Amino acid sequence: MELISTVSAPGLHVTNPEQFPLQKMLKKLAAKGCKYLVLEVTSHGLDQNRNWGIPFTYGVLTNITHEHLDYHKTFANYQNVKLKLIRLAKIAVMNRSDPSFALAKKISRGRVLEFSGEFDEANKAAASVVAQDLGISWGKINSALQSFPGVPGRMETVYQKRFQIVIDFAHKPDALEKALKVLRKKTKRKLIAVFGCAGLRDTQKRPMMGAISSRLADMTVLTSEDPRTENPDEIINQIKSGIKNHHQIYIQSDRQQAIDLAIKLAQPGDTVALFGKAHEKSICFGKIEYPWSEYQAVKKALKLCKH
Repeated sequence: MELISTVSAPGLHVTNPEQFPLQKMLKKLAAKGCKYLVLEVTSHGLDQNRNWGIPFTYGVLTNITHEHLDYHKTFANYQNVKLKLIRLAKIAVMNRSDPSFALAKKISRGRVLEFSGEFDEANKAAASVVAQDLGISWGKINSALQSFPGVPGRMETVYQKRFQIVIDFAHKPDALEKALKVLRKKTKRKLIAVFGCAGLRDTQKRPMMGAISSRLADMTVLTSEDPRTENPDEIINQIKSGIKNHHQIYIQSDRQQAIDLAIKLAQPGDTVALFGKAHEKSICFGKIEYPWSEYQAVKKALKLCKH
């Protein structure tokens, strides 16, 4: 079994590879005797036919929320493209909790497997439904779920002593909200959120994410997240526009210094949550990808703050 996804696809900031590199990868896997492939499919990939010719057995849809409107322009367009996976697959696997469920079920051309859940629970439920349909016993499924170490950069606790530090990939409103809600329940004292928004991407989500953080976190540290050719400070100001005046906010466009600051602010029982970069190995300023590691940034900050 092989996996091609956000955390394992070749290249920088790539989830669903382009058509020819992807087909080349599939050919190599088939030659190795691979019987099962889990491929993370993106709206860009579906819209650009990167997955052309792939006979999907299962098409799994966990949720459709506000994202990539810089490319798709409207949520309706985005929704329609995401549902293309359901049209392509022999068996549709869909989340009853998602608002698009009824429409997805209507357009499915084959069997429909249903599950329910939000955030990480939805992923577990979807995987379990597919595994059961493949004939795997519930005992083995449950054992796998219990022993699963987690995905790098997905609600990953990287430090847990006087306070805890969590790294997560959340870079859209829905993901940020769900992550903060989970962490809110697990945090004894204050929840400190550190994030930014990518440049040359959906601008509508920026104030939305600011509003979400001001509602669910106790402190927000706004910083850079691949600003590309946009001005990092302008992006931060757009996020800030959604934050309520009474909320405790700090601005530091240098991501390392922002992480240093958040960890310096942390007190016993607090949670510092870093969003947006997670597993990625670079950060883009202008048109240049500079080496970056969220994990190394945390280590440097802990050392600086003498933790």
